[in-house]
Amino acid sequence: MPLSGEAIRTMNYVDDISVTLRRILAVLPSLTEEERQRVSDHIKGAEPSYDSVIAAVASKK
Repeated sequence: MPLSGEAIRTMNYVDDISVTLRRILAVLPSLTEEERQRVSDHIKGAEPSYDSVIAAVASKK
């Protein structure tokens, strides 16, 4: 069954997220421990979180 345009766009958004995460990983070694902790806290407080999106995708709503 072919994918809808919306499904393809959504998959492209996931690819964009992966690129962003790779960029974050590339920068981490240059940060101080304090900066890394602040980035970590910021990621943990971000909403929607990656986990909440995975839960929404997995739900049968």
